[in-house]
Amino acid sequence: MSHIPVLLQPVLDFLTPAQRVIDGTLGAGGHTRALLDAGVAEVLSLDVDPMALEIARVNLSSYADRAHIVHASYGDMVAQAHQLGWKKVDGILLDIGVSSMQLDHPERGFAFMQDGPLDMRFNPIGGGISAADLVNEADEAELADMFYKYGEEPQGRKLARGIVSSRPYETTRQLATMIERITPRRKGDKIHPATRVFQALRIAVNDELTGLERVLPEAIHLLRPGGRLAVISFHSLEDRIVKQTFKLASTDCICPPNVPICVCGHTASVRLLTRKPLIADEVEIAQNPRSRSAKLRVVEKL
Repeated sequence: MSHIPVLLQPVLDFLTPAQRVIDGTLGAGGHTRALLDAGVAEVLSLDVDPMALEIARVNLSSYADRAHIVHASYGDMVAQAHQLGWKKVDGILLDIGVSSMQLDHPERGFAFMQDGPLDMRFNPIGGGISAADLVNEADEAELADMFYKYGEEPQGRKLARGIVSSRPYETTRQLATMIERITPRRKGDKIHPATRVFQALRIAVNDELTGLERVLPEAIHLLRPGGRLAVISFHSLEDRIVKQTFKLASTDCICPPNVPICVCGHTASVRLLTRKPLIADEVEIAQNPRSRSAKLRVVEKL
């Protein structure tokens, strides 16, 4: 299956022309290739997924030293930029969450409609806990909190209780089947009963939200004046973090409303270029259904 970069034209509109851009979530390389084709001089492209890097290196092989491909997390972008001698950059792109490429390979353990090992690690060779470790070792309360916090699953406690009672689990279908038994799909349900649980496990395994919260201020600091940070998110938890971070960074005074004179000393470091997130149009959704839930927010460094 081909992997279509999401919201490509808006990304290009906001991030080009430019000399140096960081693509913090390389994937198969679609956004990086388009940025280079649009005239960006050099792109530093990061990803923790070895499979994605292997594919991207092939896809970007004709760009020689204009594409700097590194096996690293976007959380390490500052250090990686400095290694290239980049003190500041013109643009940064983050396409957050699981990719269609990862979902398309059942051996990665992200998808529940096909059977595979219950893994979900973006970097499966880097050690760390897997989804199976969490499902089989966390207690009922921990699982219930995880399902609610990271999956916004209203049946989290019921699911945690049922899952714990039938452990262990080794594969995605074993877990999905149990979830279907505990909370059967009802007529009119738009999503599969396992969707939120799998989302919660994936976020927990890869510490995604904490990583996003940490990297956004670092990314803003790395931008030159006039540089732009573009973030594509796919669910409300991610988008909320991006929205709140951008709102804070674009606000001068953050004193409580009842304080008559500003005492916080906070000054805006960016201006919002997207008051509301940009979303895919009907044409893009028809070509790439994954884009249906994508939201793009962009800020510009002052």
